[in-house]
Amino acid sequence: MNRKLRNEAEKAAYTAIGAVMPEGAVRRALLGKSFPGRIFLIAAGKAAPHMAQAALSVLSAPVESGIVISKYGHFDRPIEGLQCFEAGHPVPDENSVTAGEAALKLTEDLKEDDTVLFLLSGGGSALFEKPLIPLAELQDITAQLLACGAVIVEINTIRKRLSAVKGGKFAAHCAPAKIEAIILSDILGDPLDMIASGPVSPDTASCADALAIAEKYGLRLSEEAKTCLQTETPKVLSNVNARVVGSVRELCRAAGEACRSMGYEPVFLTDQLNGEAREAGRFMASVLRSHAGDGKKIAFLAGGETVVHLTGKGLGGRNQELALAACEGLRGLKNAAVLSIGSDGTDGPTDAAGGYTDGDSYDELAEKGIRLYDVLQNNDAYHALKAVDGLIVTGPTGTNVNDVCIGLVDVKT
Repeated sequence: MNRKLRNEAEKAAYTAIGAVMPEGAVRRALLGKSFPGRIFLIAAGKAAPHMAQAALSVLSAPVESGIVISKYGHFDRPIEGLQCFEAGHPVPDENSVTAGEAALKLTEDLKEDDTVLFLLSGGGSALFEKPLIPLAELQDITAQLLACGAVIVEINTIRKRLSAVKGGKFAAHCAPAKIEAIILSDILGDPLDMIASGPVSPDTASCADALAIAEKYGLRLSEEAKTCLQTETPKVLSNVNARVVGSVRELCRAAGEACRSMGYEPVFLTDQLNGEAREAGRFMASVLRSHAGDGKKIAFLAGGETVVHLTGKGLGGRNQELALAACEGLRGLKNAAVLSIGSDGTDGPTDAAGGYTDGDSYDELAEKGIRLYDVLQNNDAYHALKAVDGLIVTGPTGTNVNDVCIGLVDVKT
């Protein structure tokens, strides 16, 4: 392993994540603002605890009551005066429903001059839920969508119609109260109605879209679920002011600046990276190989969110699979490396945030009897990377604005 490249790639990634922590964005959004009537706070998503604490620190008036919902392990301490719920992700669980029901109850019978301060971040689709079908079926449909390689917009188009709080329905429930929504985006292009399945945003997708997705992936659906897919969602909401205050573009910019400070020339490839994780990894490796002999330090940056099409029963996540898939294309290069990391600090159902490989990784795996093809077919990137010290482990970061992939080309030695 090239320790110098690994250290530099990690430094760039950690600096970038630090730059998109939600505290500053929430404070800037709320500083100097005042709201009439009572203020109720609802925060949902992986960044919810940090967003809620930031809001409490800057609001000019006290919060009447509030609820914060996040993933297991994402609360570093209780938040005084607010109810805190931990729930399942990426598949909702009983606690997701308990939290959703608590939020619905808290916002019953609001008055016109009341304000719901809604702090939303990625992960909210699973964490904040009130299903219109049995929870077990919702869990099964979610698992089907995750396994078949559906992109997040497709997944959330289905989720909206199976839920009593998604697709603008929570905003409709809160009416006539006003909703001030502050959003950290984890979806490419920042579509308000798709981030966390748009609880307070008019739905731009149609029933026809949902039914087409169900047919495309051959989803197993009960008659009850099929009826939900044919029930339209709110298309107009007059009680919401929503804005995105953080996204993957800022994550990439900060990573690029960190690389520049280490002597690399940053090259911004995209903030719309999508498609199969393993194909994205192979692409990044091909870019680095093309420039490995240029005689200068270059950092290639790509932000977005890839998908993993499950073909096996191993352990991993999209960032780990991307990094691992890159290692064959990097093989033999002494001056190139790929690191891919989720800004939230969690990648798939693992304790890792992402992965790192360089020109030595392929042969190091082979020396341990690990065949790259077999690992990728079994979606077991976690154990392969662990075997060559390629896991990136941060723990929950407190933010969630997609993923960043950093490809470094050093001066050839």
